[in-house]
Amino acid sequence: MDILVRPTPELKGEIQALSSKNYTTRYLLAAALAEGTSTIFYPAHSEDSDAMRRCISDLGATLDEDEEKIVITGFGAHPRDVKELNVGNAGAVLRFLMAVTALSPDVTFVNTYPDSLGKRPHDDLIDALQQLGVHVEHEQGRLPIRIQGGSPKGGHIQVSGEVSSQYLSALLFLTPLLQEDSHIEVLGDLKSKVVVGQTLEVLKQAGIHIEFQDDYVHFHVQGRQAYQPTTYTVQGDYPGSAAILAAAAVTRSDVTVHRLEEQSKQGERAIVDVLRMMEVPLTHDKGIVRIQSQGKLKAIEFDGDAATDAVLAMVAAAVFAEGTSRFYNVENLRYKECDRITDYLNELKKAGAHVEERQAEIIVHGRPEGVEGGVEINAHYDHRVIMALTIVGLGAKQPLRIRDAHHVAKSYPQFFEHMTALGALVEWVQE
Repeated sequence: MDILVRPTPELKGEIQALSSKNYTTRYLLAAALAEGTSTIFYPAHSEDSDAMRRCISDLGATLDEDEEKIVITGFGAHPRDVKELNVGNAGAVLRFLMAVTALSPDVTFVNTYPDSLGKRPHDDLIDALQQLGVHVEHEQGRLPIRIQGGSPKGGHIQVSGEVSSQYLSALLFLTPLLQEDSHIEVLGDLKSKVVVGQTLEVLKQAGIHIEFQDDYVHFHVQGRQAYQPTTYTVQGDYPGSAAILAAAAVTRSDVTVHRLEEQSKQGERAIVDVLRMMEVPLTHDKGIVRIQSQGKLKAIEFDGDAATDAVLAMVAAAVFAEGTSRFYNVENLRYKECDRITDYLNELKKAGAHVEERQAEIIVHGRPEGVEGGVEINAHYDHRVIMALTIVGLGAKQPLRIRDAHHVAKSYPQFFEHMTALGALVEWVQE
């Protein structure tokens, strides 16, 4: 379905931040890899986290969930022998499970989103798994992908960090379960190091010990470890909340978002610092962010590598800032659900924004007076693009119609419900 976003001068109200998708998927996997019963409080519900639920269940985990928590009895190092797994459009879930199913004899990951996840490359992880003795069949690094493992071997493993940190995280989940010790060496410039920190945090909570250097180049992983069943609590989600906060920044607003920890390891926590740099009036105390904005913003320069999933929302805010903003070191945005630089900026131009792209940069010439709007734009099946274009629609002079906006459910199913609760003028329309 499409969403129609009408010009909205004012937002007001309070919401609870969604639970973190990144932490939820990692906790679900850690619980599945434990022999015994773990409890996860406040797990996220989205297409991505639900894909992880579905797949670990297929692999032999038992799940019992109520409104507050999910109780999981894991399969440890012995996943059930299944022939196919369907991760939907969830790239991180695919990559984590490509590694875990190296413990299985023969699994094929099917391609149900040929125009999105089906286009994304996984060559670097495939190469690393082959170093472990795993046979992988694939379509030039893309889905469908067949993993024939069963007895992967540890040792010295080299993996590129140039495209995604998810390849490294996948190996960090797998290698503690191998019979041999492993030494993982990261080649090139590792992207999204902050997200690797989240993986290491979860592994530590699960009782897994990994030795590593601060530069995240070398990791020593002792084999024959066991994931411990335990209790986890999922924190609030900064990537999704970044869109809410940016929307509040570009309007006259008094918006409060709860459950956003000040000391979170989520790199997207930088949205708070970026909005401060843009001179947006806000406070952040005891997990509560409150924005009281007049819709006036200043241009900034920002290294987006550590806050990848908030950059599009930052760019949307910069569309209305006074001056020229630059977001650099963001090339990995090109390898997401769509090319989040070229595809996103093309849609922003249709809406009337003045933007430029470089291979690893986004340049925004702000228009404080607003953009024209009055057009239909394509979100390219990408949840982050949908949320960011919605922000732009709030400040447009005429309505924006965003195609296929229901794909926002990949990470934030309640996004438009929350926006409406704050006063945003949005409505679903039939295609």
